[in-house]
Amino acid sequence: METPEKRAPLAALLPARGEAPLSTDETLSRFVGYVAANGLELYPAQEEAILELLAGNHLFLKTPTGSGKSLVAMALHFKAMAEGKTSYYTCPIKALVNEKFFALCDAFGPENVGMLTGDASINREAPIICCTAEILANMAMRDSRAPVDYVVMDEFHYYSDRERGTAWQLPLLGLQNTTFLMMSATLGDTHIIEEGLKKLTGKDVVSVRSAKRPVPLDFDYRESPLHETIQDLVARGKYPIYLVNFTQRAAAEQAQNLMSVDFCTKEEKEAIRQALMEAPFDTPYGKEFQRFLRHGVGMHHAGLLPKYRLLVEKLAQSGHLKVISGTDTLGVGVNIPIRTVLFTQLFKFNGEKLATLSVRDFQQIAGRAGRKGYDDEGSVVAQAPDHVVENIKQAQKEAAGKKKAPKAKPPQKGYVHYDKSTFERLQSGMPEPLESRFEVSHGLLLNLLQSDLTEGSGGYRRLVQLIGRTHDSDYKKRRHLKTAAACFRTLREAGIVDVEKRPGGAVVKVAEGLQRDFSMNHTLSLYLLDTLEKLDPTLESYALDVVTLVESILENPEVVLYAQLHQLKGEKIAEMKAQGIEYDDRMAELEKLEWPKPNRDFIYGTFNLFAAKHPWVGQENIRPKSIVRDMFERFMSFHDYVREYGLQRSEGVLLRYVGDVYKALMQTVPERFRDETVEDFIDHLRATLRQVDSSLLDEWERMKNPEAVLAPKPVVELKPRELTDDPKAFAARVREELHRLLRVLGQKRYGDALAMLDGAVGDWSATKLEQAMAPYFEEHKVVVLTPAARRPALTFLKEVGPRQWEVQQRIMDPEGHGDWMLDCEIDLRGRKLDDGPILILRRIGP
Repeated sequence: METPEKRAPLAALLPARGEAPLSTDETLSRFVGYVAANGLELYPAQEEAILELLAGNHLFLKTPTGSGKSLVAMALHFKAMAEGKTSYYTCPIKALVNEKFFALCDAFGPENVGMLTGDASINREAPIICCTAEILANMAMRDSRAPVDYVVMDEFHYYSDRERGTAWQLPLLGLQNTTFLMMSATLGDTHIIEEGLKKLTGKDVVSVRSAKRPVPLDFDYRESPLHETIQDLVARGKYPIYLVNFTQRAAAEQAQNLMSVDFCTKEEKEAIRQALMEAPFDTPYGKEFQRFLRHGVGMHHAGLLPKYRLLVEKLAQSGHLKVISGTDTLGVGVNIPIRTVLFTQLFKFNGEKLATLSVRDFQQIAGRAGRKGYDDEGSVVAQAPDHVVENIKQAQKEAAGKKKAPKAKPPQKGYVHYDKSTFERLQSGMPEPLESRFEVSHGLLLNLLQSDLTEGSGGYRRLVQLIGRTHDSDYKKRRHLKTAAACFRTLREAGIVDVEKRPGGAVVKVAEGLQRDFSMNHTLSLYLLDTLEKLDPTLESYALDVVTLVESILENPEVVLYAQLHQLKGEKIAEMKAQGIEYDDRMAELEKLEWPKPNRDFIYGTFNLFAAKHPWVGQENIRPKSIVRDMFERFMSFHDYVREYGLQRSEGVLLRYVGDVYKALMQTVPERFRDETVEDFIDHLRATLRQVDSSLLDEWERMKNPEAVLAPKPVVELKPRELTDDPKAFAARVREELHRLLRVLGQKRYGDALAMLDGAVGDWSATKLEQAMAPYFEEHKVVVLTPAARRPALTFLKEVGPRQWEVQQRIMDPEGHGDWMLDCEIDLRGRKLDDGPILILRRIGP
């Protein structure tokens, strides 16, 4: 039997099974003892917050970053377990859910903590559950009596998020037996939410606010050139510096600009070089990215591969990086120590237009400055606008008599005015009141119609009830009611719901056959399942058509699609110029172009039919495109594709998209639709993910395996896992190399083919390759490169020794004989898989 001493620290303080729950005083006493035993001391705001929660009140905790909000949340989870009740922790992103899951496992033991996300369901009966806001919102809709006793809503300012705000409000409208703790460093006036919550639950709602930070901040407005500002901050020891940009492109450009300034000594650069000895820089952007790091400059934004972002975090934590140039998305789930936050400007695109930063956005970013336990104070610095800095510099030169001042430099295009007074207002301002984003949709209504409710109530009646509880004006509530009525009518007309008259009154029924677990997030998956039935599995293009359907339900990675469109336009312009077409006519033709959309008419047609039967689907939701299919059809590796479309600065965007396609094929496409060619496609994508950056794949596969999740989390290493450790992924990689070689041989590009062979073995030349292929072309004319010619059955891979393989690839001809082959070897002894070409060609022949 496990002794209390061997249990997780907070679990050891809880009553054993069968013992009476702890009293409020005993709960407080034991938790305070735990805090003291960890060498901590509660701040006044923490003490007040914990006492209010123990008194049974709802709480808004409005304290700065680093002020210990997580410890208050821990106290609420402890209170719940001490009472034998269930508590939930919810936050905006899966990465933070994962992080909190492991932290709570350490404190309470993995047997007491579960997790619910879109990718995983782990220990779902545990007394503490970590989940995203959308999961909790669905629970609130499905059952108002759900066993949710306490909820921690972290980063609660997401309540005002345009796209996700409804999910953050629904639990506050539907869970009337729940006690809530809502936390954020940037909560403004919340009195409307407080009034609604008290009216719903009958419990008092308390706000605890404190402006006191454990690490105070100083503020500085600079009118010197950016590189001089950074040099000064580094000279004064105010680093690491996080340079805040508002686009990925700007972050990369600023990193490049800083290469002309030395921030590190030779000794510091040597230490960085040593730290990077095992780090992989094997992607098209790797060389440039490594150059920044060795100079002491990091980058951090969503366009980078996860392994590169993780590397920046690791180097920053080790004190190697003086400056990190990144985007403004550093607030949630980013583990970078920052002493100084440096704003390059004080305006950004807010989703509708370019505008001055909101107080909330500014304070959310600025709050990351100063590391508790490391810094006595943090610094927040804002750069004056570039044209102001330049004009000041010119005026100084004129005053010194060096040169006559030229005409004042105007602001850059898209400039939004700000100055020192703007900076001061953002520092001292109260964050804007949280704005309700509640919206009625067909999916919301259908979820309620399928819910388990008390007898006599109905889903539509419950929607009306929720609308009445929203934190909106009476005008908006009337508008919501009109929208709800319109949604109900369209669902009824489509035969999705019906009204059945009964003695006790009319009852709304959902059509039989609509799957039970439908939710707002499943709409396009239902379309995919419905349309897979319409594909012809006998077609040679079947696997590609399955992939195209999957791609059509995923979000558009716009940077990739616009790169495709840009290339198409360039080719079209060259073609029209050669034809002598006039400029205006050329421009008119370019407007008609769109990125590749295979099976375009089929997808739009089937989707329109589906939408007619399922009216909650918006026409904008289907998004035909070809990215993964394009890579496969053109025999391109991930790195080839990046180079083809100039996506070096957006490798992370492309990789996440490839990962999304892989997960959708694995999770959403039923096995009955996955023939050998589809399974090969899945293996191909898995190999690509493993080769480029295994961290995304490892995390997802780990999340799908509850035993692996509950096991100790492995220490992150710079050295990646070898692809050869995964036989299926390695075989798919070998097939990809062979197919690319076949492609260039079939196109008679013998010089390119030579570059794809391991040049250290054999005496091949372009001429010898041409001579070896000549008999084939005399007999068969062309090399067939269709999907059927790339079936796994046409490749033979046999391990013949440690890190040695024999490989044979049949060459398909138009007659279907397949009587020629490539005879190859692979020898990875003493080398890594990605050190260069891996194929050793022995023979081309029958």
